[in-house]
Amino acid sequence: MIATVRLDENLEKTLDNISKTLDKKRSDIIREAISFYAKSIENSKKSRILNAIEKTKKSDKKLYDDFESTLNDSI
Repeated sequence: MIATVRLDENLEKTLDNISKTLDKKRSDIIREAISFYAKSIENSKKSRILNAIEKTKKSDKKLYDDFESTLNDSI
């Protein structure tokens, strides 16, 4: 697939500098940047899900402990 990307002057200079520094084609840099960005988004999603799970586990544990202590007080 061929895609056309419009870059402002600053981004074009940045892309050219990276291309020269890494001795890679501009198109290779763009492909790698897209891959990197996609992986970053996926990792961010996973991290948020894991954080939500941990919060839920802590909340459930507190609820369980409170319930157990109520039962023990009644016995």
